Amino acid sequence: MPLTREDCARLDAEDPLAPFLTRFRRPHGLLYFDGNSLGMMPWAARRRVVEALDGEWGEGLIESWTAAGWIELPERVGAKIARLIGAEPDEVIATDSTSVNLFKLLAAALKLRPGRRVILTEVGNFPTDIYIAEGLAHLLGDVEVRIAETPSEAITEDVAVVALSHVDYRASALADMAAVTAAAHAQGALVLWDLSHSAGALPVEMGLADLAVGCGYKFLNGGPGAPAYVYVPRRWQPVFAQPLTGWMGHAAPFEFETHYRPSQGMKRALSGTPSVLAMTALDAALDLLLEAGMPRVRAKAQAQMDLFAELIEARCGDIGLELLTPRAHERRGSHLAYRHRHGYELTQALRARRVVPDFRAPDIIRFGFTPLTLCYVDLWDAVERLAAIWREGLWREPRYAQKAAVT
Repeated sequence: MPLTREDCARLDAEDPLAPFLTRFRRPHGLLYFDGNSLGMMPWAARRRVVEALDGEWGEGLIESWTAAGWIELPERVGAKIARLIGAEPDEVIATDSTSVNLFKLLAAALKLRPGRRVILTEVGNFPTDIYIAEGLAHLLGDVEVRIAETPSEAITEDVAVVALSHVDYRASALADMAAVTAAAHAQGALVLWDLSHSAGALPVEMGLADLAVGCGYKFLNGGPGAPAYVYVPRRWQPVFAQPLTGWMGHAAPFEFETHYRPSQGMKRALSGTPSVLAMTALDAALDLLLEAGMPRVRAKAQAQMDLFAELIEARCGDIGLELLTPRAHERRGSHLAYRHRHGYELTQALRARRVVPDFRAPDIIRFGFTPLTLCYVDLWDAVERLAAIWREGLWREPRYAQKAAVT
């Protein structure tokens, strides 16, 4: 029998994660499929930031660095993220942005592999990852950024580090972390993973991977511009050296020595003073994911993606959407990417009708699945609105025409 909206409502009634929906601010009537770009605001994050503003900053002022534990936030938040990515608590620290952290770790990897001067990445990697590698190569002068179609088959003896995204930001293809890491190690290279589209979306096990970075504002729901994080396993920490040697990474930051001495452990990945309010929001948001548990989050995401793809095929078969994301559960992240020659116009028409996916040039619509903020009825309603937009030709309205440059 064809699926109905009532079927989706029954799934919501049986959903063990349904109570989490009320713990986020979900704008009324909005069908939000862009949590893979910016997660919804947890009410707990709002409360904690207000507390930090009024009590810790407003009243405690500078004493709050110790009394409220501000100085420990990078490690405390990092330890929570570690639980989501299969790392030890002292192997992750929250700091800076993903781009800044990529710069740090790429430089560190080159130093750990003296004599090797190639950074290997892949065609279609997230552009900023490539830009940062190119910027570092330009600065150093003798480093090559090599871009391969299949990086695991292009690792040679001059490669210092293989820098890849765990989940492809466009098609949502999930890399085989263990296999790629093994291929790199077989050639004596290190591996640096960008976990921005996987941490908080699916269970991650770092295993033998060497280095990793990720952001806090997507699936971790830390808010716009939320702090990023760095992963360095214990085996590399004693020899890990990053180039942005700021005072917070010093062994004794408050002794104000003239010259730099790196701190022990992950603190040496720090540079400047942490953004306390942003870190506070992320700290509170992580508690929800830890409470829900990544196996349950992943199971619901997989079920929702399966259902959404089924609904698209059943109710929007005449639109001509091409699914780019692998269907196999073990090969995909937590968003579905569809190609359509009028993808931009369809995206804008959906947004005008309170359905929010996102668009990636030249022709890809991405629907993100964040199970703590998305119910099954949302899937039905989104597909119904998409079908109506196509059936009634609403996407042809001039205001939805794609501009020469899409931002």
